[in-house]
Amino acid sequence: MLKLSKKADYGLIAVKHLAMHGTDGSCSAADIAELYGISTPLMAKVLQKLAKRSLVTARHGSSGGYQLARDPSRITLLEVISAIDGPLSITSCVTHRGPCYQTPTCTVREPLRRVNESILQMLSTVTIAQMGEDPQEPALIELRT
Repeated sequence: MLKLSKKADYGLIAVKHLAMHGTDGSCSAADIAELYGISTPLMAKVLQKLAKRSLVTARHGSSGGYQLARDPSRITLLEVISAIDGPLSITSCVTHRGPCYQTPTCTVREPLRRVNESILQMLSTVTIAQMGEDPQEPALIELRT
């Protein structure tokens, strides 16, 4: 099952929260954690990972905290998820780890690679700014039956 880690979920929550606050000031890890019922040490680790990837900036001192490093319309979901979880793949055979023992007879590797590419493409086109838009907009993807 394709599932984001809790840390990636928390990273998206934190970045969206910071986007809603704009440049009005910074938010501490403790403030964000308390607001969303998340452990403060865990939120601090998530924000540190985001800072290492230059998605957020940290200000120290009494008025310190975190702010987005750039406009939320220029930060994609894929960037946030990758900053926390690393490369995203639905199965290990679509990564660059090399062939597995089933490579010579595998009939699903290429279809799964295309599915993985589609997921990455979708996540790279959806921005944090779009996550705050009117929920009455059309769905991001259409499921076909």
